[in-house]
Amino acid sequence: MPRNEPATPDASELVFPATSANLGPAFDAAALAFSLYLRVRADRGREFSVSAQGRDAHLCGGGADNLILKTYRELLQAAGKPAAPLHLLVNNEIPIGKGCGSSAAARLAGIALAVRVGALEWSDEQIIAEASRREGHPDNAAACWLGGLAIARNAPAGDGTPSVQAVRIAGSCPWPLLLAIPEELLSTEEARRVLPAQYSRADAVFNVQNALFLLAAFSQPRADLLRSALQDRIHEPYRAPLCPLLPALRELADREGVLGAVLSGAGPSVLLFLDPGVSVSRTVDRVRKHLVQRGLKAELLTTSLAENGASTSLHRPTTAQVP
Repeated sequence: MPRNEPATPDASELVFPATSANLGPAFDAAALAFSLYLRVRADRGREFSVSAQGRDAHLCGGGADNLILKTYRELLQAAGKPAAPLHLLVNNEIPIGKGCGSSAAARLAGIALAVRVGALEWSDEQIIAEASRREGHPDNAAACWLGGLAIARNAPAGDGTPSVQAVRIAGSCPWPLLLAIPEELLSTEEARRVLPAQYSRADAVFNVQNALFLLAAFSQPRADLLRSALQDRIHEPYRAPLCPLLPALRELADREGVLGAVLSGAGPSVLLFLDPGVSVSRTVDRVRKHLVQRGLKAELLTTSLAENGASTSLHRPTTAQVP
């Protein structure tokens, strides 16, 4: 991002990919970006306003209380900068309230606009840390900003100020992705309420081992590692009653062209990794028929890993590591 930005927004479109966090055992630590997008164009306006089109457009519009504009105003006010009224044209493809990182994308959009308009000269680390503070966890923010598969952790600086370490692990994925999206919404807060306060040592070790093998599966890449590494004992067993698609689609794991299935974020959507050696259209048809047999409904969207993150649309190099 240029160091001396004028105090007006660039009229170019800013692009933020959807994300799927947790990926089974990597709870609150990993997420991947996939190719559904929030696109935002900002222009000066007489007042704050939003015109929205695309998916869930009725949830993306509004005025100054819009999440993008709210984040933008709060950051500039905190920095002692004037928050020039903006009109946003939003084109959204990301399901809202379905575990696909819609809130992280919106908050990063507001942060990016504040950084640009206020010439704040923030680093990638600061941008991800601010989004993480607002989200409550860093994984979605890291993947949305950096693209690919990202791992992240909260790492307070020596003076106690919030900080985040984030690393982009993979820029490509050999496995096609299928997103199963139910009609029902599920808030992250509700999904977190069902989690226990403590876990056994056996379950903790199980997840640590699988999370490491998950990274190996992406790095090498190896489908045989992916199949077993997607298993989790920390959050999915407790959220499954709220997300009936998960146990139903897990029945297809390692057959019917499906390598494995995980909750997308906190749910209720489910992300499936598909066998590239089997026709994607044939696999999707099998998944659809299986859900009908189980009395379940879901929108099925084929997608793929988004190699570029939001930082790319802001003319910044995609950062390999945020120290």
